[in-house]
Amino acid sequence: MTVSDYKKAFKQLQFKPSKLQKYLKHNKPKERNFGASVKKCKRCGSNKGHIRKYGIDLCRKCFREIAPKLGFKKFS
Repeated sequence: MTVSDYKKAFKQLQFKPSKLQKYLKHNKPKERNFGASVKKCKRCGSNKGHIRKYGIDLCRKCFREIAPKLGFKKFS
């Protein structure tokens, strides 16, 4: 179940508290402690091409934009 489907059903059950509690118990997305879904870019929120080295936590696209400000130089 995707997060968008979860939110849509959540809106429909707002006025039925007992059914909402049961729905949340069985259908809410699992909190993750590791894996690709936890590693997100601080700037854009993307989880693809993630750079964690030196505590940067940026995707490669954002890193390319910010790298000169951080003091990284392009060699070629």
